[in-house]
Amino acid sequence: MLAACGFTPLYAEPGVSPTLSRISVSVPDTRAGYELRQALEDELAWDRGQTPLWRLQTDVEQRRGALGRRVDDTVSRYELVMVVRYQLTPVSGGEVITDAVTATVTYAAADQAYAAIAAQRDGEQRAVAEAARLIRLDLSRALAELNRP
Repeated sequence: MLAACGFTPLYAEPGVSPTLSRISVSVPDTRAGYELRQALEDELAWDRGQTPLWRLQTDVEQRRGALGRRVDDTVSRYELVMVVRYQLTPVSGGEVITDAVTATVTYAAADQAYAAIAAQRDGEQRAVAEAARLIRLDLSRALAELNRP
């Protein structure tokens, strides 16, 4: 029934999944950058045994702000906004794909120092995972359009 309407699943496009696994990732030298590299390599199923066809250059910007306040005017929740700008360049030369994704997460503020650090890192990891997922979706769509006849 879906075939009659012209619907084609994204991963049914020939060449999209194998192409994703041949994208090498470059990230900033920060903790968030390291976590983004790990998440992107997982999302893209990077195959270290193959020669990369594409290079993905990223830039990470984070903003953290107070979201809620208690009666005593202390922060109860934080909002973390992570903007990842990326540039996908073919190794052999050609059209460069440039875009950005934004991931927003919230986390509770804690009174104890260790709990506050743990909550902040958890929020950062969730933002990185969401940004990597959004980048994979964008790249899948862009590469599918490039492979269309």
